Amino acid sequence: MSNQLSDRINNVTPSATLEMAAKARELRAAGKDIIGLSLGEPDFNTPDYIKDAAIQAVHDDYNSYTPVDGYVDLKDAIITKLKRDNNLTYDRSQLVVSTGAKQALYNVAQVVLNDGDEVILPCPYWVSYSDIVKLAGGVPVEVATSIDTDFKMTPEQLESAITPKTKMLWYSSPCNPSGSIYSKEELRALADVLKKYPQIIIVSDEIYEHINYGVTAHASMASFEDMYDRTVTVNGVAKAFAMTGWRIGYIGAPTYIARACNKLQGQVTSGANCIAQRAVITALVESPSRIQFMVDEFKERRTLILGLLNSIEGFKCNEPEGAFYVFPDIKAYFGKTLNGTMINNASDFAMYLLENANVATVTGDAFGNGNCIRISYAASEKDIREAVSRIKIAVG
Repeated sequence: MSNQLSDRINNVTPSATLEMAAKARELRAAGKDIIGLSLGEPDFNTPDYIKDAAIQAVHDDYNSYTPVDGYVDLKDAIITKLKRDNNLTYDRSQLVVSTGAKQALYNVAQVVLNDGDEVILPCPYWVSYSDIVKLAGGVPVEVATSIDTDFKMTPEQLESAITPKTKMLWYSSPCNPSGSIYSKEELRALADVLKKYPQIIIVSDEIYEHINYGVTAHASMASFEDMYDRTVTVNGVAKAFAMTGWRIGYIGAPTYIARACNKLQGQVTSGANCIAQRAVITALVESPSRIQFMVDEFKERRTLILGLLNSIEGFKCNEPEGAFYVFPDIKAYFGKTLNGTMINNASDFAMYLLENANVATVTGDAFGNGNCIRISYAASEKDIREAVSRIKIAVG
């Protein structure tokens, strides 16, 4: 019975992406031909050179508990990667390897936030940010953006959102769900606001870093000298390396935060999977050029899906510069009736597409923007074409 459960868990919202994926699976099991464009998961296999490293680790008898914060040689690989790709200098004491970037984010919230501390979330944000903050006793403070500003928060908006209770700022770049990327100049403008408030810690989620289509170069908040000691850089291998199920993420952080995360993790999961860690060493020390073929394919799919969606009246799309999502504004359908179904909001629209087009997307409400839906184009060209064709018929 729910009254036997904690208020903490009763107040948590189920992950909308996982919930939609579960509904799609149920409908498939019932015989429906569902095209799933809801999950943020590359449709590529993990590259062979990474799989070979895992196989070798099995033969080398890696089977024991791992250090809570990660193997030393994996930490050294992360140090190499962060210096090479981000011009960030960390030492081992500043790094913690976790069971996915989601656990890394959860750890940071748990060790930094007290009840009532406010966390600024530029909208749209990744679905789990808000509930991870709430689970730590924090208060999410949503800052609305729109497609007209490429879904990016301005310095003026940041300044207006800061209160005496503000403890953290969380953002992702490239952004899930919008694909927007903050340029180095845009991050510097935000940093100029933040430097006036030394109590605020920044969480920079950079897991889509390598899925960048070359318009805006990737930049890290921690690359600014005055932000380095206040920034937690979060990354992982799930997206760019097609390793979602391997469950390895990591942080680079001020030493006191890293030590606290290590302390917490030691009481929760302990160290991450041994074989996965060995494989990630190879993933990180090899040149990012070895995964460029996936980025090139995603870029072609982006061009395809944008062209198809822009041909549908009522869909308004920005051009994402990274990640593998489009986040179309569909508020033109609000208040309209489609095939007998009243569309009041983005959740209604996403459910309508699932039930009438057999296409699974995710409501923008879950990302803090109720005017949009998220569509993943981590799917085959055939599925993309068929899915958008079904959508066009369903709304026509």
